[in-house]
Amino acid sequence: MQDWLYFGDTAPLPTDLTTLLMGLLLAFLCGQLLAWVYMFTHTGLSYSRTFVSSLIIIPITVALVMMVLDNNLVTAFSLLAVFAIVRFRNILRDTLDTVYILSLIVIGMSCGTQKFTTAIMGTGIVSVALTYIWYTNFGSRQRYDLILNLNWSQPISRIKQFESFLKRHAINLKLASQSSGGNLETAHLSYRLRLRDPDRVDELLDEVKKFEGVSQVSSLRAEDESEI
Repeated sequence: MQDWLYFGDTAPLPTDLTTLLMGLLLAFLCGQLLAWVYMFTHTGLSYSRTFVSSLIIIPITVALVMMVLDNNLVTAFSLLAVFAIVRFRNILRDTLDTVYILSLIVIGMSCGTQKFTTAIMGTGIVSVALTYIWYTNFGSRQRYDLILNLNWSQPISRIKQFESFLKRHAINLKLASQSSGGNLETAHLSYRLRLRDPDRVDELLDEVKKFEGVSQVSSLRAEDESEI
């Protein structure tokens, strides 16, 4: 059976069928895993089904390229010339998309050079790292969901009661500024809130407007203020 599969393969070193299949299959599985990670963690607007499909094909293609090269310098230069003629151009809108592409290229190279343990460990670590970055929202400077501005006409001692009311909707709140208005009996307060449910902002504002001593309520969402 193997003799029939080797028919036409006249390279100085015959192809090891088992290694070939193992390398390509491992490249497929690694690409599949990272594609699932990408689908699960992607939060931007540039999602593309064809890009996800390419994440599976890229490591297989790279692994096959490395097997074709097989430490042959002449073949390497010939392949370089072919890719120089057939150029592939694609604009990646998200920097993290480039990370996926580069990771899969390296994983494909590992599979193609028979460094299977390196490919498996690399895929696992990269998957864990990407999932961690997504889960923890690592690198984000956005600490609050909403800025709440209002005028307070009650005694300052009652502000604690108002803040207790806000904590029903907020995981965390911070009094960012407090200043007296033109009328000495009123004060302008500005709060920064991390909400328990960001989709219930309208409900929060309705309740705040009904709170005794509160007037001129205004708000600013986090997406409108990048450095909240």
